[in-house]
Amino acid sequence: MKVLLIYPPTPDTFWSFRYVLRFVSKRAAFPPLGLLTIAATLPADWQLRMVDRNVTRLTDDDLRWADYVMVSAMIVHKAAVSDIVDRCHSCGKPVIAGGPLFTTGQVAFPDIDHVVLGEAEELMPQIIEDMRCGALRRTYSAPSRPDVRCVPPPRWDLVDLQDYATMAVQFSRGCPFDCEFCDVVAMNGRVPRSKSALQLVGELEQLRQHGWRDIVFIVDDNFIGNRKQAKALLEEIITWRTRTRTTMNFLTQASADLADDRELCELMVTAGFKKVFVGFETPSMESLRECRKVQNCGRDLLRTVKDLQGAGLQVMGGFIVGFDHDPRDVFQRQFEFIQRSGVVAAMVGLLTALPETRLYRRLLQEGRLEAESTGNNTQAALNFRPALGREFLINGYRELMRQLYEPRNYYQRIRTFLEQSRPQGPRRRLSPSDFRAFLKSLWLLGIWHRGRRAYWQFFTATLLRWPRQFHQAMELAIIGHHFRRVARLL
Repeated sequence: MKVLLIYPPTPDTFWSFRYVLRFVSKRAAFPPLGLLTIAATLPADWQLRMVDRNVTRLTDDDLRWADYVMVSAMIVHKAAVSDIVDRCHSCGKPVIAGGPLFTTGQVAFPDIDHVVLGEAEELMPQIIEDMRCGALRRTYSAPSRPDVRCVPPPRWDLVDLQDYATMAVQFSRGCPFDCEFCDVVAMNGRVPRSKSALQLVGELEQLRQHGWRDIVFIVDDNFIGNRKQAKALLEEIITWRTRTRTTMNFLTQASADLADDRELCELMVTAGFKKVFVGFETPSMESLRECRKVQNCGRDLLRTVKDLQGAGLQVMGGFIVGFDHDPRDVFQRQFEFIQRSGVVAAMVGLLTALPETRLYRRLLQEGRLEAESTGNNTQAALNFRPALGREFLINGYRELMRQLYEPRNYYQRIRTFLEQSRPQGPRRRLSPSDFRAFLKSLWLLGIWHRGRRAYWQFFTATLLRWPRQFHQAMELAIIGHHFRRVARLL
């Protein structure tokens, strides 16, 4: 059996990091982890071919070669998926589709031959048998949430690791919190399910043996959803690091209450974690209560950021504007919080009502839902009628993004971070690609682009005041170029 696995191209968003890739000579930010995992469940004697449209073209020869095509996608890939399906059908190839886009939005794709709803691992034996018999059903729906300890390691041999800036692995699924706007609970549940510590370290060892030495994104919905298991994993990673002397570092996603557990922070830093993405959403307590972001209510969010930075973690932050209880000065309050906190990578988006969320159902009941979500919260568009007014909200969002990524404001945020940060844990060795990225940044940010005067002032100040953090500062300067380009598209 010949199976072609296709991952759609990702549009320009914060997480695409498209405008950073040219600096580091990579084709995509992350590999298609879901498809690589599903590929590992297919029979070993089947022939598999991966086409990541963020890395390479999809050719007619690819399609003619295949007996079946498997497509995985998120909501943001909706338009690209339609084009891929049309091409498959023009070549007479049946499509098996799965992933978040189809789990929550199946009705939008009546022309897709076969759809897998939910987490697919427990369904794969039946799907494989039906593929062998040529008797695939229209819909497969996961009967339960699978035990992730039974999930095989991804098929890294199907991609060229050097095409990617960051690798990705998954330790757990699910989040104990239930934020109104988030679809994690709908897809993965509120009870975190974790792999064993040895299992995840085994996956990291496979990456190491494949030659990977750079950063790895642990893509869990909430890495600390089960703290006991997270700590067990961190201790195992520390042992593995000591044994192998690996230079790998890590980033992940966690809730703000990570800052309350000093032991956990110390373990993360010792294990090689350098960055953590935290959903702060808003400094407005009324809005936090509205969306049931209970883990952020009643806490000093500014102190939370400083505690994490002081522990040795670079904090990447998620922020949202558009809640019903947002005050009219919400844009200024967001700007001031982000600047004061030193959250350099501040990913601010407009509130969007994702399918199957409690927000979606509430707005539908109130008659305020006006369209389906594109999955891209950086688009200056809303799929519901906001309390603040559409024009006011969109114009305010555009201006907030412009201010946040104006070079002087952005470089000042890096300075604030450098002042509050306490670098600890294993240091990453610089690679030839790091040096090439630095030289490219000198030309692009220091000579070619607007903001070059602010860049050289920042460059000089960093070299004099924070020489040990100079590499990290230059990396953040390059990332800022991507955020600035995304902001200009609004």
